Amino acid sequence: MLHTVLRRRALGESVEQIQPDLFLPAGERKGQNPSVAGVYRALAEHAKREAYPEAVEAAHADFAALQAAGELPGPRLALPDRASL
Repeated sequence: MLHTVLRRRALGESVEQIQPDLFLPAGERKGQNPSVAGVYRALAEHAKREAYPEAVEAAHADFAALQAAGELPGPRLALPDRASL
């Protein structure tokens, strides 16, 4: 999906023109169109990865090291509601 958006944006189309032609390949909304905001979020995430490739590589290396050592943190516990305190 991102490749299609990037290619069509390079040809001068707006996100609003591209969005109706896109379909979500998986998930709860499989087969439906993504929201315009979702397309913009994907573009922003892509721009961030392009701007800081060394940070992405470092994060992947850190995660792989934690996985190999078996030191991945578990899920966070829910905090008690302040009203109940």
